[in-house]
This record gives sequence, structure tokens and C-alpha cells, in this order.
Amino acid sequence: MGSVFAAVPPSADMTYSFPNTSSQPSSAPQQHAFNPYTDNGGSTLGISGADFCILAGDTRSTSGYSINTRLAPKLFKIGATSTESDADAHIVLSVVGFAADGIALRERLDTAVKMYRYQHGKPMSLAACAQRLSHILYGKRFFPFYVTCILGGLDENGKGGLYSYDPVGSYEREQCRSAGAASSLITPFLDNQVNKKNQYIPGSGVGHELQAQEAVPLPRQEVEDIIKDAFSGAAERHIEVGDDLQMMTITKDGIQEAYHPLKKD
Repeated sequence: MGSVFAAVPPSADMTYSFPNTSSQPSSAPQQHAFNPYTDNGGSTLGISGADFCILAGDTRSTSGYSINTRLAPKLFKIGATSTESDADAHIVLSVVGFAADGIALRERLDTAVKMYRYQHGKPMSLAACAQRLSHILYGKRFFPFYVTCILGGLDENGKGGLYSYDPVGSYEREQCRSAGAASSLITPFLDNQVNKKNQYIPGSGVGHELQAQEAVPLPRQEVEDIIKDAFSGAAERHIEVGDDLQMMTITKDGIQEAYHPLKKD
């Protein structure tokens, strides 16, 4: 250690990487505050089909330019009656944003769905769960859960249902939705491949007489390929997306979960 300070002895006046505040008392008012939120990165998306619904999300968790963990799932099964098995879960919730708020929100919704089953003797429907989640978010509107949610499952007719939310509980049913850090990259891709935005039937007319292509439910295999392509492209362009792709597919037979590799760097 002596050789370290041989050339330049330590100075009595220490320097800091942050502004050194004066020790003299000030008569001016001072504000003290802290930010209770942080953004842990990652992205999620969901696409509904004729008789299925698929939600997906990457597993990377970040803080700034640091990777906290490479295995932080953002999809959660809701409504399982046993702590040992979630085979009877029928709804999937995806949360992205502040990871701690996401876990707290998942626990509150899961508890509400379980209590409904115990009190009424039947599982909560997707529409009822969607409204219950909206009430939970709205109840915290003055100190919101810092997450963006997507809720997926099958409706009362067996069709795929997908609901998207803002942090204070406003929600709507959609055919597809993305959220999170790479949402601005994934959403245009979904608009093109799923919603068929600004696409017309060739030879159907001229100018304003062109007939728009109708956005119809896609086959399951095609939806899976679209999701893989969306996250593969997002991982190439966004540093907060990567590591692994978690996919949950909800059908009448239950929920199937699968993982696929993404970029690690």
C-alpha cells in the first residue's frame, strides 16, 4: 500500500464523486425525497386465438446497465387450489415493470381468485377476474403498482381472451398486446402480423375503394412462431430483453409452459 501513495500523498481535503454539501446551516427550505420505484426491464406480450391464448415474456431482470438475474419469470398462473400443484389454474397474468410490485399484485389477485372458488364452489370466469384485477389496480391509484399487466385465458364460450391494463386499472379486451421495455419494437410487428393494420386485399379496388384485410384469429403454430420472432428481434435491439423466452399456452386442457433460449449478452 505504501507504493500506491509514494508519488502523490493523500490530501487532507477529500474529493467526492457527488456534490459536497456545505456543513453550514441554511435558512432556505430543503426538500428530502426518495423514489420508491425502479424499472427492472423485460417485455411481455399476449395473443389470443379461436380456442387458445398465449402469453410470453423474457426472463431477464435489470437495473440500469446491470443484470440482476437471468431467470426472473414474468408470467404467473392464477387460481390454483394447491400449493404443490398448479394443474387446475386456468388464468395467466403477466407483469412487467417494477418486479416487487408485480409479485405483490400477483399474490393479491391469486388470493382473490382462490377466495372466490372457496366461497362460490366454482372457478372465477376470465371476465370476472379481469374486472377484479381492475379494481385492485384502481384501489392503489394514489400509490400505483408500477407494472403493466396482461391477463389471458379462455372466456365462457371457450374462446381465447386477452385483457390489457394501465397502472391504474383501465383495461380493454384485445386480440394482441405487448408491454415493457421493447414494446415499441414489438407492437408494430404485431400490428402487421396479427392486426393486419393498413393492409388491403390486392385487386379489391383503387384508392379509397380498397378493401382492408380482416384481422382473424390465427392458428396456434403461427402464433407461436410470431412470438418467437418478436422476441428474437427485440433481444437483438434492446439490452433489457434476453436470456430466455417463457411461454404459457392456455387451452381447454389446461396451461402448458415452455422455455426457449434468447440472446445472453
